[in-house]
Amino acid sequence: MKVFGVTGWKNSGKTGLMERLVAEFSARGFSVSTIKHAHHRFDVDHPGKDSFRHREAGAKEVLLASRNRFALMHELRDDAEPTLEQLLAKLMPVDLVLIEGYKRDRHPKIEAHRKETGQDLIAPNDDTIRAVASNDTLSLGKPVFDLDDTQAIADFIQSETGL
Repeated sequence: MKVFGVTGWKNSGKTGLMERLVAEFSARGFSVSTIKHAHHRFDVDHPGKDSFRHREAGAKEVLLASRNRFALMHELRDDAEPTLEQLLAKLMPVDLVLIEGYKRDRHPKIEAHRKETGQDLIAPNDDTIRAVASNDTLSLGKPVFDLDDTQAIADFIQSETGL
């Protein structure tokens, strides 16, 4: 599986870019999966539902399945957060895995950047960031794309990964 990341600071346009890239690569006929890192507590389950009750009772894993999808919820309890490598190993094989976040991991990435956030770029000090997608005119030693030019960004990722 080829892996490429989208990174950047909060409100930089990462999720919108991810969404557009998944649609673009899917339209090109590639199978795509995603991994998103969350820095906060999150839950895909709801209090009162059977699966929630199973987890609350102490189940380490609960697999919720229907004819349309399944979701495996794994409670870490006191275990360490899994590494990106461990999470990638849990995915079914696909052509491309797009990763949102995980800015400190060593996979290749594109940085999403919006000038309105006032945040400094990560790219100048991070060799894993191969390019920047921004709504600002930037001069870097790396390729810079318009944040909304999904096709050009996808072309770059396709070239970088050898898809």
